[in-house]
Amino acid sequence: MANVETSLKEAMTAVEGSLGAALVDYTSGMALGTVGGGKDLDLNVAAAGNTDVVRAKVRTMEMLGLKDEIEDILITLGGQYHLIRLLRGRGNNGLFLYLALDKARANLAMARHQLRRIEAELEI
Repeated sequence: MANVETSLKEAMTAVEGSLGAALVDYTSGMALGTVGGGKDLDLNVAAAGNTDVVRAKVRTMEMLGLKDEIEDILITLGGQYHLIRLLRGRGNNGLFLYLALDKARANLAMARHQLRRIEAELEI
């Protein structure tokens, strides 16, 4: 089992093209940990903004009566992918992993695979 800091560092090194990673509590919008980012990617602002995205999707699924769980949400920009992976199990409800990727260097399928693996090993 890996702690938050180790898991976020793993996301940055295991996924080619990673720009920044965060573990976020979407009940509060607060980042519980961040790695990477910079002047062009404020991970605390991204955490708060993506919290709104997750809440909206959860509400929409409830209104539609969908009895399923969100695995991940992908936001595709001109030069970046923003991947949001909701954590499930072991009391992790209300948390998501956020990974920003350089679209030109990242392999989206590999990023999704690595986030699943990191989620499985994460100890909170």
